[in-house]
This record gives sequence, structure tokens and C-alpha cells, in this order.
Amino acid sequence: MRLAKVLSASGFLIMGFMILRAIVVGDFNGEGANLIRGPWGQLSLVDVYIGFFLFAGWIIYREQSWLRSSVWIIMLLVLGNLTACLYVLIALQTSQNNWQKFWFGRRFKADSGER
Repeated sequence: MRLAKVLSASGFLIMGFMILRAIVVGDFNGEGANLIRGPWGQLSLVDVYIGFFLFAGWIIYREQSWLRSSVWIIMLLVLGNLTACLYVLIALQTSQNNWQKFWFGRRFKADSGER
């Protein structure tokens, strides 16, 4: 579980740095338009959105609260994998080194280990 925590924290820091860098030196309108014109840019966009929907489904399953899930999903849509890394890191921290609790979240029943 320690490796998963290190990887998610590293991903969070790297994504945070890259987002700040893109905001400071990038041109979203010009570069974004060029990116989605080509097939590789379109593929990347489809790939990102498929990952977004899969991760959002996991959040909805784990949280059991539409309000809490909605906040995380909006953050995921706006900040991308920065949010995914943060969500995973928090889930790892609160799982008490229990992989089932990590995957199932609030659906996990600690007394019996059932979902």
C-alpha cells in the first residue's frame, strides 16, 4: 500500500506542476485547437473521457452520497487526473491498510469484511 501512496502523491505533485506550467506558459485556445484536429489528439481526448467515466463510476460506487460524488466528479472534470491522484491518496489513507476498504469505500463493512 505504501507504493500506491507514493505513486498517487507523486502523480498529484506532477499534475499540479504541469497544470500550473500550462496556465503560465501555454495558450489553451491555440494549442487546444491544434491538438484536436489530428487523429492522435482526438484519440487522446476519447481516452481521457473514457477514463473519466470509469473513474467517476468508481467514485459513485464508493461514496454512496450523490452530493459528495458530484463534488469529486466536477473536480475530476475540471482538474483531471490531479483530482484522481488526490482521491486515490485520500482513499488509501482512510482505508487503514485494507485493500477491500480502499476499493469498496463506504460499502465495506469492517466487522464481517462483506460488501
